[in-house]
This record gives sequence, structure tokens and C-alpha cells, in this order.
Amino acid sequence: MTERGALIEHAAPERLVVARGLFTGPSAQVPDEMYARIVRGKAHRERNALHLEKGATVDTNTYFGRLPASYFQRWTTAPEIQLKLVFDAAGPATVLLRASDAGGTERTVTSTEVDGTGTAVLSARLNEFVDGGALWMECRAVGGPLRVTDLEWMVPGPEKIRPAAIAICTFNRADDCATNLATIAGDKSLLAGIDAIYVADQGNDAVETRQLFRDVAAQLGDKLVYLRQDNLGGAGGFARGLYEISGISDHANVILMDDDILLEPDTVLRLNAFANLTPHPTIVGAQMLYLKNTKQLHVSAEQTEMHRLRAGRWAPNALHNANMLKHRQDQRVDAEYNAWWSCLIPSEVISAIGLPIPMFFQWDDIEYGLRAAEAGFPTTTLPNAGVWHADFHWKDRDEFIRYFSVRNALITYAAHGNIDGKTTSRWLAREITECLVAMQYGLAYTMIRGIEDFLKGPEVLHDGGPAALAAIRAERSEFPETKVHPAVKIDELTGGVVPRIVPIGHRPRKDRINLVLAKRIIYQWLGRAIPGPVAITAAHNEWWHVSLFDCAVVTDASQTGVRIRRRDKKKLKMLALRAAKVLRQLSKEAPDVQEKWRAALPELTNRDNWGRLFSA
Repeated sequence: MTERGALIEHAAPERLVVARGLFTGPSAQVPDEMYARIVRGKAHRERNALHLEKGATVDTNTYFGRLPASYFQRWTTAPEIQLKLVFDAAGPATVLLRASDAGGTERTVTSTEVDGTGTAVLSARLNEFVDGGALWMECRAVGGPLRVTDLEWMVPGPEKIRPAAIAICTFNRADDCATNLATIAGDKSLLAGIDAIYVADQGNDAVETRQLFRDVAAQLGDKLVYLRQDNLGGAGGFARGLYEISGISDHANVILMDDDILLEPDTVLRLNAFANLTPHPTIVGAQMLYLKNTKQLHVSAEQTEMHRLRAGRWAPNALHNANMLKHRQDQRVDAEYNAWWSCLIPSEVISAIGLPIPMFFQWDDIEYGLRAAEAGFPTTTLPNAGVWHADFHWKDRDEFIRYFSVRNALITYAAHGNIDGKTTSRWLAREITECLVAMQYGLAYTMIRGIEDFLKGPEVLHDGGPAALAAIRAERSEFPETKVHPAVKIDELTGGVVPRIVPIGHRPRKDRINLVLAKRIIYQWLGRAIPGPVAITAAHNEWWHVSLFDCAVVTDASQTGVRIRRRDKKKLKMLALRAAKVLRQLSKEAPDVQEKWRAALPELTNRDNWGRLFSA
């Protein structure tokens, strides 16, 4: 666990494994059907083996079982793909290489009859998949039981294999981080292709205190580099890995990884293999699957909507919030960036554009992807390579992170767009007004503070974020509705009144939504809201519903408790005036502030600045 020496290239094999055939998931949380489907008959699945009874048919036309042929044709130099597997057949059996096109129409590319024991190899040219399509295996136990093992997808090896290092950022997720390290260490074929693993530990519950970590460290030996540093957020944790690895290699694959994901180790192998085949350095990202609903895909590929300060928008033709037991991503879609739950960044990108902006967290990965694209380094989000990450809809938006989201979105817009202060001010005014009518005064304040600090300019990032974090947390504590209370205390908090659950009504028509918002703010101001308290579920937490009342007990999105919102004219007036002032300032000063942020970008992202923050 000491300083790592240089990372060097490796001799390439004749055939490079770009994906392994797995038939069950890494956890009982994951449905087996994400890996292999029993089409007919009876079959038994193991992690690395399929057992088919006579008459059964099984295929891998599944999320993890498919090979995204379209992406290989578009982004890599691989001319063909080989499907290789070991079989043990007690009677004639058929193995097929199947394919889809961009419209999802299926076809058989080639097939072979097998019997007894041996190895089958089927090949397909990667020359008919530009707009979309995938490949998968199908096997049929015709004359007796069939066993399939050691399935691999292979392509001709490149000239060299780039060194690869994993960089994990962790903050008080010691058990999760240790578990993911153990998953990597336990997969020997994956580990053989990883030269180093960096862990940037920023928490006060250190990963090194866990026995599992100590056991894994003994297994990994000098491949593991464990670093302790002050909390600089996700930006600082990932920047540390990028900083260390790019400092010893200008030709490595750096694989960033969250500490608390549920990891499919083959995803790491797939990202790394794919990046070794691109003719130019390319950022290769994994998709996000939901941790609480493991069959559900967040989005196939993401893009921004900068004038509205929105990210996480789905790219055209991408799947979003999709059940991957029912849906397939056959069309090839283009990503604007990839979030860093798991994402590979070549060292050449770091050399060319520098390190992340020290924004603490929120939008650091988005800004980096946009900056890379401007420098000629594209991002592709690789289908069938995913990790499970905490579901976003289980996180309440009324949290301190909204400060960073607003501030950092404005910084990103300033750095990579022609910021339109008037248009963006209108969108922000709308969002802040929605918070005010819904009695979310602390959330409105949090957004206002984000705008104010953006307007101060680059000096707000001097310490990398800890001061801003402490300040916004302390300031939010002055707003009672930002606190989550146990549900059992509702009666106590409402003075003995038992609030009834009030279901939501019809959503206002789109052409009347602005009129409804204006009416609600007037009624809140005049005290003409319906007397409460009432109870409102998290699913019905819409501003146009909550704002009907003067006191609402709203379930937190995390389902851990409730928040008590009460009409407060004094806060409403104070925040409305403060918002109006800062939005007028943004509308007027946006071009000048943008120039300051752009001028500061080289200094903010260089090694000297990050070295100063790491040693502070």
C-alpha cells in the first residue's frame, strides 16, 4: 500500500477477450434473467455454466448476455467477433450466433451442431451494425442434456495492451468499499488485466479499519495504493486517482468507480477491453442500473440541457427508466458525457485537458466530459456494461447538495456554453418560486446561495469545497422543514392533530401551469391556503398540490421519515426579495462572470492546484 511505480504497456494476446459469458449475477439481488433466458424446457444456471435438460433452449439475449456489436463497429478497430465456448453434450445439440438490427429484428448469423465434448467457435463480421444491433448466443439441447461453460467473446488483439488502473473514491462507506475491493480481488482473470488499484479515502470511518480490507490488501499486494486525504468531495476523490495515475503514465486506462455500487466485475473487463480497441483515446462509460430495482436501467446515454441547468437528460432514442427484462437497446445512441459511478478515462485525456474542476461534487463528471469533447475526446456509454447504483428517486432533492448542483451547473454552463443570463434566470426564478409556494424555504435558500456563490467567481473554489459544505449545512439548519423526523412523531410535531393523507388531484393543464403558479403564490402570501396539517406522500409531493395547504407533513423521498412544512410569510418575503436581487444580478452580469470562470479554468484544473489541495 505504498507509492506505485510506472505503469507499462503489455504484449497483446492473439485474441482479446472483450466480454465473458456469465449466466447469473454477482448477488442474489440480481435476477438471473439479466444474464441468460430459458426460452423453453428446463435448465439450470450457474455463474459460469449452463445446464440444459433435453429439449431445452437457452439464450443470452439479455442485458449482460448481449455483445453491443454496433458500438464495436462504430468505435473500435475490431473487424470481427468470435464466440467461443466449451460444451459437454449427451446427444446432438445446436449452438447459434444470433443478431439484431437497429430496429430489433432478429436473425441467425451462423450456427454449428455439436455432440460429445469440445470447444465451439462461431464468428461474425462487424460490418452490418452501424445504426444498431447486438449479438448473442443461443443453445438447444436436442438429443440429450447439454452443459455450456467458459463462454467468451473475442476479437483480434491490438498491437499493445494499455496499462489499466482502478481509482475508487470513498467517504464513510468503508464496508461497501471493502466489499468492492474483495469482488475485484476475487476475480482472478479480471485482476490479471489490472495493474493498480487506488483508493482515495476521505472519510473518518476509514476503510483500512475493516478486516475484509486488510485481507484483500494482503491478496492485492503492491497493486493496491491506499491514500488518506481530507474530504474534497467526489471531485477531489476522483481527481486524486487521476492525478496519481496520470503522473506515472501518459498511456493508461484509468477506471473511476464509486465506493458504494454493486459491482459486476465483468463490466470493468468490458470497459477496459473496449478502450484498448479504439483508434483514438475515448472515454468509455458504464451504464447505471438501480440498486433497489436491479432489473431497471437509469438511462442508456445522457446529455445536458444547459440553459435549464439540467443534466441526466436521455439522449435521442435512448431507453430511460426501462425494465431490461423486457427491453433492449438496439439503436446506437450517442452520449454527451458519462457519470463516474464507473467510467474509463484514458491518460491522454488528462494530459490534454487537465484534471477536474475542484467543485466538491455534482457536475464535476459532466463538466469533464464536456471539456473532453471540446478537445476531441468523445464519450461512449457502453450498453451491456453496467453497475448498480443508489436509485435517484429515493433521494430527496431538498438537501444541501442542491447548492452544489445549482452553483456547479452554472460554472459548467459558463465554461462550455454561451451563457444566457436572462433565459437561465427565468428558469431559476420558476424553480425557486415552486419551492416557495410549496413552503420549501430552505430549498429556495439553498438554490439562491448557489447562484450567489457562482457570481462571486472562481475564488469560491479556493479550498476545494469544505468551507462551502460546512456553511450551507449550517445555514439550512435555520429552516425547520429541512429536517427529517421519524414518522412516529407526527402527532407530537403537529400538536396532537392527526393529519389525514390528502391524495393529489389532476395535474394542471400545461397551458395553465403558469397561471396556477401565480395563483398559488398569491394565496400563500395572503394566507388563503387550506388549513392544515395534512399528510402528503412522497409520490404526491408536487408543488401545485402541497401549496394548497398552510401546513403539510410530507414524506421524505428516502422513506426514512417526514418533513413538516408550514407557511411563513416572513420567510416567503425575505427569500422572494433575495431571489429577485440575485437573479437580476445573474441576468445582468452573466457574460462578465463567464469570462472570469473561463479565464480561471486552466489554473483550477492544473496539477499544481490539485497538489496544493491534496497537501493542505
